[in-house]
Formats: sequence, structure tokens, C-alpha cells
Amino acid sequence: MRIAVLNGPNLDLLGTREPAVYGTTTLAEIEARLAEVAAELDVEMAFGQFNHEGDLIDAIHALGGRPPAPGVPPGLRKRARGALVNAGAWTHTSLALRDALVGVGLPFVEVHISNIYAREPERRHSTLASAAAGLVCGLGDASYEMALRGLVAVLARTRE
Repeated sequence: MRIAVLNGPNLDLLGTREPAVYGTTTLAEIEARLAEVAAELDVEMAFGQFNHEGDLIDAIHALGGRPPAPGVPPGLRKRARGALVNAGAWTHTSLALRDALVGVGLPFVEVHISNIYAREPERRHSTLASAAAGLVCGLGDASYEMALRGLVAVLARTRE
């Protein structure tokens, strides 16, 4: 089973960006931990971080089985069974991102390091949540591991 982890804008700054909110763990450290969990679960992982919304949408299309656009990173060019999506600020604004995930039928779990529902009012709404298989937020970098375990369980049930 192949799972993609898709991170949106500014998540490349994890570890140094607002450590009181996002902690000091880097994105590379999160990816390394997920790779360990993936080995335990017998899951293949692919990772991507995007600061441009269209690039993320192109990657979602490729993960859903469409021919990849030229800018899609090699690791995200093959179809995936599902995805973990931390869309960052696009969570609150991007219908295009939601439409891409739904349009290619890619099951996903929405992930956030901070509890978006305990933050500023503009962060308390998710355009993705209604289409997600689940949502994990507020548990720091452990949110990713819990989301991965949950998505694998959901996808295993849909195989039966």
C-alpha cells in the first residue's frame, strides 16, 4: 500500500517557525518518524511539501492516477491508495485543493500540528474536513503518526 504525505505552505519552516505553536521538530524529522511507522505497517511512503498551490494540485492529480505534470516530484508520480494532508493555511481557503482530492478519489486524513479549533477564528474552519476520512489535530508532530495509523486502518477496511 502506498501513502503520500502532502504538506502545504510554510511547513518547510517547521523546527524554527513559531516553536511555541508548532514545536521544534523539523519536517525531515517528522518524515523520518513516519518512515519508521510505515515499515512497521508495511506501507510505502511518498513525501512532498509545496509552497505553491497549483504544484500541490498537480501532485494530487498524479497520485490519483493522472499523468504527472512536469513539476511533480519523482516520489509523487505514482498512484497512491491514500494521503495525509497538512494543507497549512490552504486548509481554511482552498476549495480547489478539496476539489482535487475529491476529484481523483484520493482518500485522505487531514493533519495539523496545532489545534486549529483553539486558534484564531479564521483558522477554525476547514474546507477539507467534510471530504476527509478523518482529522487529527493538536497533538504536535504525533498528529502525523496517528493520522497514518488511522488512514491505514480505514484503507484496510475498504479492501475487505
